Amino acid sequence: MHEEKRGVKRFLHAPVLAVLLIFLVPVAGSAVRTAAAVRDADGNPIPTGRIFSRIISLYPAHTRNLSDMGGADQIVAVGRSDGQLPDRPRLGYRDDPERFLALRPDLVLIRPMISRAYPALVGRLRQSGVSVVSLQPAAAEELFSYWRILGRLSGHGPEAEAMIRRFTDRAAALERRVRAIAPEDRPRVYFEAIHRRMKTFAPGSLAIYVLEAAGGVNVARDAVQVRRTNIAAYGKERILARAGEIDVYLAQRGRMNPVTVDEIRSEPGFSVIRALRNNRVYLVDEKIVARPTMDLLEGMTVIHGLLYGKDVDRP
Repeated sequence: MHEEKRGVKRFLHAPVLAVLLIFLVPVAGSAVRTAAAVRDADGNPIPTGRIFSRIISLYPAHTRNLSDMGGADQIVAVGRSDGQLPDRPRLGYRDDPERFLALRPDLVLIRPMISRAYPALVGRLRQSGVSVVSLQPAAAEELFSYWRILGRLSGHGPEAEAMIRRFTDRAAALERRVRAIAPEDRPRVYFEAIHRRMKTFAPGSLAIYVLEAAGGVNVARDAVQVRRTNIAAYGKERILARAGEIDVYLAQRGRMNPVTVDEIRSEPGFSVIRALRNNRVYLVDEKIVARPTMDLLEGMTVIHGLLYGKDVDRP
């Protein structure tokens, strides 16, 4: 048991997991107070002194996490693109705010892109006395504090702590596999976020955490973060400058990046990239690499299999 704990702390010399583990402390700890304190992703106060029972979730990750904590019954509606809880009403950002208010919510959970794009909706809800909280961890070290905030808002603090323990334990199991691989034998990977804009993921983002936890080396460690998001600018010239270093070309696939392997292969100039010459271009579902849920464990498992040609036990 003691050896396992020491192994977790050493995770890839653990710049990322070690930061996550900082948050694995009792609820009364100072790290939790810092995480849950005060302000959400938009800088607004978080009302952590009460438990909300009629929640509208406008981000699928919020829905998934609340459900995993046992709070599904407290969710009265979800966003139109949310495939979960099919018996709940679907709401869109362009809907009349009265549709929201008719459900008598006490809390609406959003993410920063919603408050930026639809300030009138957010303002109307707040004017009507509804709490609106914007949450989305932009970096791996924010994951556990985000779960804790959801736990506090929904009255499922202990369940949030249990999620954190499960996540840490399962990540440690993969860590033991990765630790056995010499650093020089780990594939160098370019991880595409948005093909049409030649964007990658920001260093420290959830997707790069998943990649590194799976045993990959991020080629684009010098990528520049776009605002406070998980996306980073890179550009074709910089990708091609690293063409000989890229052992594996990985791309998320989903609504943000509806790309195909053929599109990547046919991109002008990309034929010089080592990964393309060696047929090592892979797509992974954005849900398991970019959404802050327990599915990140599956992302680690899938990517580890792609990098090393091995099947590992599903989390």
